[in-house]
Amino acid sequence: MNTNKSKNILIITISILIIGNVFFYYKYLVTNKELNQVKVVLQGQKTNEQIVAFNKLFIRDVLKSDTEVSFEKRLELENAVRSLKDNEIITQWQKFTESKTEVQAQIEVKNLLEILANKMKI
Repeated sequence: MNTNKSKNILIITISILIIGNVFFYYKYLVTNKELNQVKVVLQGQKTNEQIVAFNKLFIRDVLKSDTEVSFEKRLELENAVRSLKDNEIITQWQKFTESKTEVQAQIEVKNLLEILANKMKI
């Protein structure tokens, strides 16, 4: 009789442990999914911050400038564009910087600003 009672207690204990493990594994999966969603949102915010920083730099040093942009500023802008790690933006930046005429540069800068605005994640 005592061994049956011990077996029952052991079975109940093992069952509780198995159920607990299943519950905690489920909670782990749910939490991991939420973490991945938060990472995506955080990456979007980081991208937005980089785009805003580049826009501010570009407006201050290029669009509002009354003089030719210095080599140091061009390098700073180039690095800021590359830090975005977006091929579409980099390609459009190159189109802008390789413009042969002022009219072409104006068209390309409008295209660049449009792409940047579209890349912002709201």
